[in-house]
Amino acid sequence: MNLYISVDMEGISGLVDYTHVDSRLHNYERGRKIMTQEANAVIAAAFEKGFKEVVVNDSHSKMNNILVEELHPATKLITGDVKPFSMVQGLDESFDAAIFVGYHAMASVKGVMTHSMIFGVRNMYINDVQVGELGFNAYVAGYYGVPVIMVAGDDQTALEAENLIPGIHCAVVKEATSRSSAKSLTPIKAQELIKERTWQAMEDIHTIKPLIPPKNPLLRIEFANYGQAEWANLMPGTEIEPGTTIVKFQAKDIKEAYQAMLVMTELAMRTTFC
Repeated sequence: MNLYISVDMEGISGLVDYTHVDSRLHNYERGRKIMTQEANAVIAAAFEKGFKEVVVNDSHSKMNNILVEELHPATKLITGDVKPFSMVQGLDESFDAAIFVGYHAMASVKGVMTHSMIFGVRNMYINDVQVGELGFNAYVAGYYGVPVIMVAGDDQTALEAENLIPGIHCAVVKEATSRSSAKSLTPIKAQELIKERTWQAMEDIHTIKPLIPPKNPLLRIEFANYGQAEWANLMPGTEIEPGTTIVKFQAKDIKEAYQAMLVMTELAMRTTFC
């Protein structure tokens, strides 16, 4: 069996604010070390359970955070930027399951360092379903028939995952007290919990269903201000919904919707405020 792991950073144990996840700042090197250790906890559990191949996709910021020299030696790492499918690069039908580590809750809700791709996004929707990074990535996995069986992050991330995917297992490594503070497990205890939840998820692998995306999905992204909507609307095929900062795009499938989201959010980041 083959396992795909997508690893973000904001949901890692002990990491609570931007100083832990920004490569320019003092806490970042500590953060990336713990990030690598949490990935290793899942990898070790997978090999112990008989998985033959494990692929890890570094999914935070410039996507070159994981310390490859400290990663389990039998693992393959997808690292670096730019990736055509970002946080789910390399995910396809060859995998039996996917696990998301270090994930955070969507924008506009409670949770540690919550956001959806960029800080200019308020909400994202696939048809009428509100999604963040977790939900969007799970839909892409579902397109390939791959179930997301476990998510590790804070308590709000777990709630989001459980609302989307019945039966999913969650490793809650910290409880949010605000967007930049939490009651966290120590890294060693977090890794023990992640390994335990991974084992449990693998026992239930055949009962957790893929999150199947709708055919011809309508992508709608609500931005924080109209300037961001204007930039996103430069992508052909998009429309701004009158009287809102929502930009919509009718996609032929979830993969096209995902890449449209990447383009729209990259464009929106060009907005200036002066």
